[in-house]
Amino acid sequence: MADYALAPSILSADFAKLGEECDNVLASGCDIIHFDVMDNHYVPNLTIGPLVCDALRKHGITAPIDVHLMVSPVDRIVGDFAQAGATYITFHPEASDHIDRTLQLIESEGCKAGLVFNPATPLSYLDYVIDKIDMILLMSVNPGFGGQSFIPSALDKLKEARKIIDASGRDIRLEIDGGVKADNIAAIAAAGADTFVSGSGIFGGRNESDANKYDSIVKTFRAELANA
Repeated sequence: MADYALAPSILSADFAKLGEECDNVLASGCDIIHFDVMDNHYVPNLTIGPLVCDALRKHGITAPIDVHLMVSPVDRIVGDFAQAGATYITFHPEASDHIDRTLQLIESEGCKAGLVFNPATPLSYLDYVIDKIDMILLMSVNPGFGGQSFIPSALDKLKEARKIIDASGRDIRLEIDGGVKADNIAAIAAAGADTFVSGSGIFGGRNESDANKYDSIVKTFRAELANA
């Protein structure tokens, strides 16, 4: 089986119990904590900043933290998230004046760097910066809100991105974000994704009768991935 990673998005977690929520999804078998950072400028919503990342590290979260920046400008906040404990920092090429420079900035801060592609954003941005990429994140919804439905054309885009990664010979994670559920994760994996962001699909699948309320839904995700 491929090296699949589940990345629950804390956008759908209970913010009053955020440390506990992260502990629980990781204990259930998730791999990465995903941050959806929105600025009410690049996208029409306002969410969380570096202080939350720092708080989770101080709480004791040691798993990778994957910070998806839906902000403009990008460069100003990169260092803050790096100091707060981010592992990956990804951003939208449309939100940076100098994509190559921003990728270099993320790397210089000690983090892994990635680009995020909206449903209608072409992958051609990768042509001259693939050597600086550790993660490609494809949006399978339009960014700005949780709980949206998966856009089917993302499957073809995943296949295209997988070819680009394979041709590069680099160790680049291919992440998908938006409408990822137990009933479509196998098809998404078959199209080439290896890292799966799911907010409502995981946090909304809580089962209070479980010893850990996320055991059942994570087990279901893993079973679907095993059949991909």
